[in-house]
Amino acid sequence: MVTADRIIALGLMALSAYFMWHASALPIGWNGMTGGPGGGAFPFWLSAIIFVTAGLIILRSFRRPKDTGEPFFDQDTLRSVVLVVLALIVTVALLPFVGAYIAIPLFLLWYLKVFGGHGWGLTAIITLATPVFLFFFFEVTLKILLPKGWTEPFFIPLYARFF
Repeated sequence: MVTADRIIALGLMALSAYFMWHASALPIGWNGMTGGPGGGAFPFWLSAIIFVTAGLIILRSFRRPKDTGEPFFDQDTLRSVVLVVLALIVTVALLPFVGAYIAIPLFLLWYLKVFGGHGWGLTAIITLATPVFLFFFFEVTLKILLPKGWTEPFFIPLYARFF
C-alpha cells in the first residue's frame, strides 16, 4: 500500500508540474484589463495545490510501516473502480452529443441512485441542482461556455436573458 501511495503521488506530481508549465503560457496573475484573474490562474494554482498535497502524501508515507504484501485492491474495490471509470468514459463520450447539462446529470443519477444506493430525494436534488449551478457558475459568472450538443437551441432564451 505504501508503494502504491508513492507511485500515485509521484504520478500526480508529474501531471501537476506538466499542467503548471502549460498554464504558465497564459497570465496567472491579476489581469487589470478584465478586472479578474488571468486565463491560466485557475489551472496553475489548482495544479500547484495538487503538487504540494501529493508531496505531503509522499512525506507521510515515510512515517508509515513498510508494505505488508497484501494486494492494493480486493475484488470488490477493483469492481467498483472499474464501474466508475467506465461510467466516466461514457459520460465524456456523451458530452459532444448531448452536452454537459445532460451527460453530467445522467452520471450523477447513475452514481447516486444505482451505484451508491441513495434515496430518490437526495438523488433528485443533486442531479437537478448541479446543472443549474454549473450554468450560473461557468456560463453566467465566468463566461465559459460548456458543450451543449443537441440541447443548444434550448439555451438561446437563457443567453438572451443573461448576456
